[in-house]
Amino acid sequence: MSVSGALLAPVRAGGRVAAAGILMAGWLALLWGIEVVNALSGQRLDTYGISPRQGGELLDIVPAAFLHVGFSHLASNSLPLLVLGFIAALGGIARYLAVALTVVLVSGLGVWLTAPAHSVTLGASGLVFGLFGYLVVRGFVDHRALDVIVGLIVGVLYGSILWGVLPTATGVSWQAHLFGLAGGVAAAFLFRDRSAAQAP
Repeated sequence: MSVSGALLAPVRAGGRVAAAGILMAGWLALLWGIEVVNALSGQRLDTYGISPRQGGELLDIVPAAFLHVGFSHLASNSLPLLVLGFIAALGGIARYLAVALTVVLVSGLGVWLTAPAHSVTLGASGLVFGLFGYLVVRGFVDHRALDVIVGLIVGVLYGSILWGVLPTATGVSWQAHLFGLAGGVAAAFLFRDRSAAQAP
C-alpha cells in the first residue's frame, strides 16, 4: 500500500461506517413510519402481507418485508435488523442492497410456496435471519479472516435465533425464517468478493 493509500484508508473506513449507519437508520425509520401509517389506518396495510399460493400475492413479497403486526412485532425485529444490517452494510451499500433483496425474495417465495392456507405473513424477521446467515458464512466464502471472526461473533451473539426455523411456535412464520436463512447463505455465494477469494 502506498503512503497516500495508507493515509486515505481511515477516511474510507469512516465513510463506510457513516454510510452503513445512515442506511440502517433510514431503513428503521422507514419501517417505523410505515407502521405508524398502518396503525392509523386500522392495519389496512396488512393486506400487503403474503397469502400463500395465490398468483397475485407474489407482488406482495417485497412489501410484506416492510410491514409488521403492530409495534411490538416491529420492536422485536428492530435491534437485530439494525445491528446485523449495519455490519453487513460495512461491506458496501450496493452489496448490502443486493443481499437484502435476495433474502427478501427467497424468504417471501418460500413463504408463498409453503405457508399454511389462509395465513398472512409479514415482517422483517426473514431479512434478519438472512443477514445472520450471510454474515456467518461470508468470511468463509470470501476467505477473509476478519469476516470469519465477525461471523463467529455474530453466531455466538445471535445463534439462539436458529430455534426460529423450527415449527415450534404458533403465529410465527418459521417458513420466513428458514427461507430467509437459506437466502442469506445463498447471497454470500452469489455476491462473494471474487478478488479476495482468488488472492494467493
